[in-house]
Amino acid sequence: MIDGVKVKKLVKYCDDRGFFAELVRDDEPELLSKFGQASWSMSYPGVIKAFHYHEKQDDLWFFPSGSAQVVLYDLRDYSPTYGETEVYYMGENNPILLLIPSGVAHGYRVLGNQPATIIYFTTESYNANLPDEKRINWDSPEINFNWKTKFR
Repeated sequence: MIDGVKVKKLVKYCDDRGFFAELVRDDEPELLSKFGQASWSMSYPGVIKAFHYHEKQDDLWFFPSGSAQVVLYDLRDYSPTYGETEVYYMGENNPILLLIPSGVAHGYRVLGNQPATIIYFTTESYNANLPDEKRINWDSPEINFNWKTKFR
C-alpha cells in the first residue's frame, strides 16, 4: 500500500426502511486531520479524470453511486513507496473511503453504464487565487498507467 494511504470500509446498517452508514467522524483524525471543504461531483460513464495532486492538502474520496477505477501514484521522492502505483475499485458495490495524502497523484475512470458520483473531503479549502492543484496528463509516460479494461 502506498505510504500514508488509508482505506475505511463502510458499515451499512440495513433494515426494511433502507440503510444508514457513517462516513467521517471527528474522532477519526487518521482519516481527516483537519476539515477544509466538502465537495460533490458527477462524471459520465467512461470519463477519465486524471491526474492531479496537491502539495498541502489531503483528499478523502467516497463514491456513493456508480463505480470508479481509482488510480494513485506516489510522487513523493522521500516516501518508501515512491514511484508505486495502486488501483482501487470504489462505488456503490464497494463502499469505502480512501484517504489520499498530499504528494500522491490521483485520478479515476468511471466504470459501467451509469454516471459516478464522488463526494470528497479535503484538509484545505480551495483557493482560486492560489490553487493547490497540480496537473499531470491522464496518459503521462511518467505514470504509464493503462486505463483499458483487461478482459479475462
